[in-house]
Amino acid sequence: MTLQLMVPNMACDACAKNITNAVKTLDGNAVVTADPETKRVGVETEATETAVREALKQAGYPATA
Repeated sequence: MTLQLMVPNMACDACAKNITNAVKTLDGNAVVTADPETKRVGVETEATETAVREALKQAGYPATA
């Protein structure tokens, strides 16, 4: 499954790394691209969208779209 999410409070590369790590706890094979400039996160994963959104929320980076 491929997801495109907006994460408004991603401000820097450290935030992007935290977001990547949060998704990889669900699916170690996930491909994550997180861009602090555009606030966009792309995820290719076997996990459900609900699980990905919850992982981001728990990490402090709730997705808005």
